[in-house]
Amino acid sequence: MNDKNKNLFKLSQKFIPGGVNSPVRAFSSVGGTPIFFKKGLGSKLWDENDKEYIDYINSWGPMILGHSHPEVIKSVQKVAKNSLSFGAPTSRELDMAEILVKLVPSIEQVRLVSSGTEATMSAIRVARGFTSRDRIVKFEGCYHGHADSLLVKAGSGALTFGQPSSAGVPKDIAKHTHTLTFNDIEGLEKCFNKMGEKIACVIIEPIVGNMNLILPHIKFLKKLRKLCTKYGAILIFDEVMTGFRVALGGAQDLYGVIPDMTTLGKIIGGGLPVGAFGGRKDIMQKLAPLGPVYQAGTLSGNPVAVAAGLKTLELIQKPNFYKQLSLNTKELVDGMKEGARKKGIAFSARSVGGMFGIYFREVPPNSFDEIMKSDREKFNLFFHSMLKQGIYFGPSAFEAGFVSAAHSKKDIKDTIKASYKAFESISD
Repeated sequence: MNDKNKNLFKLSQKFIPGGVNSPVRAFSSVGGTPIFFKKGLGSKLWDENDKEYIDYINSWGPMILGHSHPEVIKSVQKVAKNSLSFGAPTSRELDMAEILVKLVPSIEQVRLVSSGTEATMSAIRVARGFTSRDRIVKFEGCYHGHADSLLVKAGSGALTFGQPSSAGVPKDIAKHTHTLTFNDIEGLEKCFNKMGEKIACVIIEPIVGNMNLILPHIKFLKKLRKLCTKYGAILIFDEVMTGFRVALGGAQDLYGVIPDMTTLGKIIGGGLPVGAFGGRKDIMQKLAPLGPVYQAGTLSGNPVAVAAGLKTLELIQKPNFYKQLSLNTKELVDGMKEGARKKGIAFSARSVGGMFGIYFREVPPNSFDEIMKSDREKFNLFFHSMLKQGIYFGPSAFEAGFVSAAHSKKDIKDTIKASYKAFESISD
């Protein structure tokens, strides 16, 4: 058989570093050849070999309505015929800002950008400008984009300076970033007790999706909020992934812990490149042209991307949207857990809203160290068995999965049935 995926990947490696434009797409973690897709419709994808897949990546979260939703496509086409970009204000930018302020508890004012990385980078700059401080705190395993300040791993101790986790990140930049353990209240308190008055901001995924799905302990989030308030540090929730995915108001609405600033992306672009950062008005008014913190973008508020996001945000506000999405996602993970139990395989899974995590370990993890102890070899075997059966999960044991409103009961049942076969092949 002429495998177009293999041919395309071989050719891509001649012109694109690693053959891909984002590292996880390379299948380095699981082995094998990346899938090249040419069509998506509803819950399904088709690759260059015309093989059909049930998609649980959803473009890493944005496609909450499924692929090629007719109303979203219609909105994009309507706007695109008038121009792809102006580099000037449009009424749709105002519409987007108004709806984000309405739906996200922490946002009083918001600025649109073109990616999640740009949103987090800009939010941190504003926080530093507002506080006149340099140091930031992040958490091991949380990913906030590829800005220099955020590609930092923990030092040899909980309170040591951070170390670059990527070549090209200067140590002079990394030293301003401190990395702590997610869900560790004691470590959090020690950090603030030692340097609280020097911390400009704390950035965190309130529900982690970048070391698989890790849920927060509510006491941990509340303690974080309390310490930031006490020491005057800006609390930033990175809800690029969780915003409008776990609940209409995001994780902050779900848990009732309100940050000072929020970053958004993915769903607010409906599949096109849009990001946003917002928060308290007094903080946001530090931005140029009002204040001394500079941020700009040629394609910020791009009319075509905003049109896709606006229609998506309109449709997800329909009654019972999140209730049904949550039920379908829970049905998926419960079914897989039962299949693993019957085969005696150490496996756990959980979900929140339209996000889910699967782990080859007895109980779900609560931190980076715990997820690192999961059985990655078994995950890789499971991944390839599912892929062969036409089920497309993230090609890494450290990525969350996503269910869309387009996934039918049959999709869920077919996926659970496929997982039984995958578990059986692993247990043999």
